[in-house]
Amino acid sequence: MTDTPNTPELNPQDVQDEDDLDVVVMTDEDGTEYLYDIAARMEHGDNEYVVLVPQDENDDEVVILRSEIVDDETEEFVPEEDDSITDAIFEEFKQMFADDYNFADGDEGDDSMFTDAE
Repeated sequence: MTDTPNTPELNPQDVQDEDDLDVVVMTDEDGTEYLYDIAARMEHGDNEYVVLVPQDENDDEVVILRSEIVDDETEEFVPEEDDSITDAIFEEFKQMFADDYNFADGDEGDDSMFTDAE
């Protein structure tokens, strides 16, 4: 799976930054907030997923979450339990954004490592 044990527990809130990019704030159990940009929205099967890229340049893990519409105005992001789904979404993300990121070869089963392409 693309998230790691140090990924904060989910308590996401959608906010907008000054560039009008979608940003997700996740808060861990200690109250520390982590900011992620929504890099992509992708469909897989009957579900929509978001690929989150950390704003912290020292963090090189993407996070893939399933989007669930609770009511007409509320979107929640929940973890996907099926690693084969998150792996497939990440592979598609890598193909779509090959020009935007340099995806590093990670350890087996850890495809989430990347560096910004510049």
